[in-house]
Amino acid sequence: MFRILGKSPSGKRLERIKNSPNYKNGAFQNIEPTEAILKDASMPKMLKEIFFNRPANLSPAIDVTAFKIDLTKLSDTKSSIVWFGHSSYYINHHGFKILVDPVLSGHASPFSSMVKAFKGADIYKAEDIPEIDLLLITHDHYDHLDYKVVLKLKHKFKKVLTALGVGSHLEYWGIDTNKIVELDWWESYRANEKIEFTSTPSRHFSGRTLKRANTLWSSFVLDLGNKKIFLGGDSGYDSQFKKIGEKYGPFELAILDCAQYGANWPYIHMVPEQTTQAALDLQAKVLLPVHWGKFALANHPWTEPIERINKSAEFLKVFVNVPVIGQVIEF
Repeated sequence: MFRILGKSPSGKRLERIKNSPNYKNGAFQNIEPTEAILKDASMPKMLKEIFFNRPANLSPAIDVTAFKIDLTKLSDTKSSIVWFGHSSYYINHHGFKILVDPVLSGHASPFSSMVKAFKGADIYKAEDIPEIDLLLITHDHYDHLDYKVVLKLKHKFKKVLTALGVGSHLEYWGIDTNKIVELDWWESYRANEKIEFTSTPSRHFSGRTLKRANTLWSSFVLDLGNKKIFLGGDSGYDSQFKKIGEKYGPFELAILDCAQYGANWPYIHMVPEQTTQAALDLQAKVLLPVHWGKFALANHPWTEPIERINKSAEFLKVFVNVPVIGQVIEF
């Protein structure tokens, strides 16, 4: 049971962390001052909202629409993405296969009875994932790093790319050290002659226990040679989107967090209108909103993020693609 909590960085990894410009006073820091939870957001107040002010449509009344496809049948001569709900998705770029933040165990917490997937949304399992070239983990929260899935996939991926410090969990769970690549912000990893990943800042936090921010949280720029994709991870809105857009844009596609926002944590998750603005800042041709459609981690109606995204995108003239789970998107 306790292995699911992971392990704090130590040894040479901790020394590397201490030398990071983003690590100060014993913890990683966001570039802009950030409160994970507002100081006046008391625990009784938040519990009252969770248990007594829940909207009736916090979760779907019927099964979520989803398609089950054979991922091995995707063309190796095209570029495509398949979304699995929340922030999990599979990319096949001309035969190079990437799996991002796969949470496929039916829940997004250390306890299987808590934060369960919506009915119908959990149709993809670890067993459905083919052999992949690279597993990408943006940060160590339970709705992005699934212990059970990592164990089931550890012989299916050649490399795992993640934010600095997260490798400590992976090693503790038995992943070969030689498979693990950890990046600090602005560092890059070249997967092959044509594909390069760069870790870029996000505005969030980390932690699988009460200890926070001892591993980094990241977004990633995926440079495919002839096009670039922005893999957003979790983030609140800030000036970094514009800076990343100026440095690496334009992007063919930006995959961005649009849900699980709340008035008590306004700096670590974007509201939908901020997500649309972030896509503009990044100079993205297409916005693919994620972090919704599978789990209820905040107190808003489950479809509200997409309803607001569509309105905001129309107003700001941003092209948005909202797939259903399992739909193949070519880019």
